[in-house]
Amino acid sequence: MDMNLETLSGLSGKRILVLNWRDTKHSLAGGAEKYMHEISRRWVTAGASVTWFTGRDSAQGPEDTVDGVRILRMGGTLGVYPLAVLKLMNSRGDFDAIVDCQNGIPFFSPLVANRNVPVIQVVHHVHQEQFSTRFSAPMATFGKFLEGTASRWVYGKRPIAAVSPSTRRELRHQLGFPGPIFVVPNGTVEVPATIGPRDPEPTITVVTRLVPHKRIDLLLGQLSLVVQAIPRLRVNIVGDGPERGRLQQIASDLGLYSTVKFHGFQPNAVRDQLLSGSWLTAVTSAAEGWGLSVIETAAWGVPCLALRVPGIRDSVVDGVTGWLVDRPADYGEALIDKLQALSDAGYAREFATACQDWARCFTWERSAALLAGVLQEAALRQNRSLAESRGSRTDLSTMATFVLPPGVDLRTHLRPTDEAVHDGDRVIVLFNGCDEFDTAQVLGTMGVVDAELRPVETSDLLAGPIGSPSRGPSTGQGVTRVR
Repeated sequence: MDMNLETLSGLSGKRILVLNWRDTKHSLAGGAEKYMHEISRRWVTAGASVTWFTGRDSAQGPEDTVDGVRILRMGGTLGVYPLAVLKLMNSRGDFDAIVDCQNGIPFFSPLVANRNVPVIQVVHHVHQEQFSTRFSAPMATFGKFLEGTASRWVYGKRPIAAVSPSTRRELRHQLGFPGPIFVVPNGTVEVPATIGPRDPEPTITVVTRLVPHKRIDLLLGQLSLVVQAIPRLRVNIVGDGPERGRLQQIASDLGLYSTVKFHGFQPNAVRDQLLSGSWLTAVTSAAEGWGLSVIETAAWGVPCLALRVPGIRDSVVDGVTGWLVDRPADYGEALIDKLQALSDAGYAREFATACQDWARCFTWERSAALLAGVLQEAALRQNRSLAESRGSRTDLSTMATFVLPPGVDLRTHLRPTDEAVHDGDRVIVLFNGCDEFDTAQVLGTMGVVDAELRPVETSDLLAGPIGSPSRGPSTGQGVTRVR
């Protein structure tokens, strides 16, 4: 039994407002919209009433209902923000909680929301560097101010949900947020029971939006070196975007027209068929909040070769589900090396198994439960009923394995943001925001006299107590035993 899933039941009957600049039917919708929609529709299934206030695309109507989620659309890319303020001012008593999705520009909902309504932010990645590359100097400075200083002042110590440890680090070090930041990763597609057969020739499939920060041009430049060592290489690029024409011209100029095929946007069935036969996927992004496509590709047993950048370095377990390259200049040589290694079928099967095990850790059900836990944590803090013990603002977490004493109700000792699963007669708990000393104190209140404790690593935090491929069978290394 996964006790964390019980957290969803706490949302039954709640009225939740989601502020997001787009919804999933917007022509420019991406991973951030999918993330919040997949979670929202599971909240609706759990008995919550979820309303989105979002921007309106030219082809969209003002109202819609998608998977039980009510959508209210008004304003464009920037106009949605002041209109959201007016919406909140006119409906202060209509909602029990607010999920404020920050995509560079915050909604600043705490300024106008009812003071008793808990507000949490959802942040996919920090945009400080992107402001400078996309806007004039004055506008970039203003954007950085809104995302950083102004946001920190308005939201204060309210809880934040970050989609990866990389994003949490950026929120701490670039923006200086002082409050609790919980990692709530993306879910992914269902892991197929059977995969393959692999294509007989070396094949790379990249599923991505064709936008500048994905840096597909960098990949194409490196492929001109790779094809000299692997002349039978095939590369599928699945996805569309404003960069497509330019990238096709680059591929032609580099003589890659017989190697690289631009498929454009494809239905899931076509995408999955291409992935199932692939040897490798390639990621050359400058940075991401999280590598959603990396995990979706891993579900098909396909490892990833990526640059070691924020977000991607979390979604790829280096040496287990793929490999990370430190310098762009070394990417081509690394591609040659890994493709040659993957020509060994046994070696490839090992990575395929590890990739699928890793992908199974990420479900939208778990993501929905984790974000529900952050909302409930915010409500407890709003009511000042959450004690400030356990180092609640620290980013340290601890994994504890123990046998629960008879008659003890585990739920009464956990916070909404903790995760717990039963493994036979043992309980495994991920104590969020809790070091080993504080964890031992919590276990003492339960009457636990024998437990294994260890600090949580990045892959543990993402995979949760169900397990992480970075460890495999327990070796006892780094484990503290409490008696």
